[in-house]
Amino acid sequence: MKAKQVAPGTIDEYIDAAPKEVQPILRRVRSTIRKAAPGAQEAIKYQLPTFTLDGNLVHFGAFKDHIGFYPTPSGTAKFKRELSVYAGAKGSIRFPLDRPIPYDLITRIVEFRVKETMDKAAAKAKKKR
Repeated sequence: MKAKQVAPGTIDEYIDAAPKEVQPILRRVRSTIRKAAPGAQEAIKYQLPTFTLDGNLVHFGAFKDHIGFYPTPSGTAKFKRELSVYAGAKGSIRFPLDRPIPYDLITRIVEFRVKETMDKAAAKAKKKR
C-alpha cells in the first residue's frame, strides 16, 4: 500500500515533488510568469501552481508527457492561431515535453491576461463609483 501523498502547499513544494528532469522546466515557467506578471501572487489552487491577480490569472503543472498551461478560455482564444500546433481544450494548452517549451508565447499570454484582469478590475471599480 502506498503512503498517502500530501498535496503541496506552495509552488516550491510542487516543483520539488515533480520528476527531477521536469523541475528546471517548471522553474523556468514560473520565472517566465513572474516576469510577465510582477504584481501577481503565488498560490496552489486545484492542486496546481497558480498565479493570482484580482482572481486567478494562470495555472500550470507537470504531467507525464507535457506541461499543462491554463490561461482561461480568453487566453487561449486570443492566441488561437499560435496555439493551434498544441493539443488543448478551451482554456488549456499542452506543451509536450519532447519539444521546446515556448516561453516567449507564455510571456505574451500572461501579459495579455494581466491586461485583461486589470481592465476588468478598473471597469468594476468605475462601476462602483
